[in-house]
Amino acid sequence: MGKGLLFFCCACCILVLTIINLSIGPIISGKVGNDAINNLNFYWGTANCKMYADLYDADTDPDNVKKYTSKRIKDECTRKKAMHDMEYTSFIFDIVIGFVCGLLGLLHIFDLKKDFVSNTGLIGLICGVVGFVFSLVYAIFNGLVYTNYYNYANIVYKRDGDGVYAEWKGDKYECLFYEKAENSHSYFATYADLIKKQYNYQSDFYGNAEKGCVGDPDDCVGEEYIGSSIQPNIIDGSDCKKLYASLETGVTNKDISDRFLTALILTLFVCLANIGLALFGFLLFRTPGDF
Repeated sequence: MGKGLLFFCCACCILVLTIINLSIGPIISGKVGNDAINNLNFYWGTANCKMYADLYDADTDPDNVKKYTSKRIKDECTRKKAMHDMEYTSFIFDIVIGFVCGLLGLLHIFDLKKDFVSNTGLIGLICGVVGFVFSLVYAIFNGLVYTNYYNYANIVYKRDGDGVYAEWKGDKYECLFYEKAENSHSYFATYADLIKKQYNYQSDFYGNAEKGCVGDPDDCVGEEYIGSSIQPNIIDGSDCKKLYASLETGVTNKDISDRFLTALILTLFVCLANIGLALFGFLLFRTPGDF
């Protein structure tokens, strides 16, 4: 397979994968992008991250507290806003790269504009490098948001694979997702967690609800244990050694998580295609006669 055909294939790969990304991107599709932090509207695209940075600078709490409060909000604002901007920027730029380079490659395949091959190679080299940088930056911010944060406007509490968030230990319930007193975020499922079965409808979880052992995970937030006022055998007369979160009735959570993950994976493939475009563009620039 000649360098010219490989150049064309890389451009087509960028174009096709980015078109798919445009249809599933979590922000472009409107599935995420609007939160409410501390009762303040937080639209990712227009968030005032400078304000959160100033609040962090003015925060006099110890560093181990600021890590989970003002610093976390400052970092979260920066990362979510960057992901928003880069999702639009990288996707649009890759569409243009794929279309332009693909069209030029197609013309040369049909022996048209052969005297322009060297320029096509230079265009491919530049576009491939810039496209790789933009796509890689988007992938990094997507991964950071996906694995670390959640939607404040639609909080989902963590639970294990059986839907349990607390277990009876001695004379009280132990909260399973307690990490440290300063970290109240450990109780909430991140976008990456939402793909798991316990955060979406599962018919086999109905048995837990019928036992009457469904509690309120909010009781655990900020706490390592729930007080002994709730004891086994008093909820509908059932043996509640474990407390379950309410049954999820839809699969919206999985849809959101799938969009993050799919866009991330496809973007990594786009990064590889951009590397190929730059490489074969360089080779065509050096030896245009080998198209």
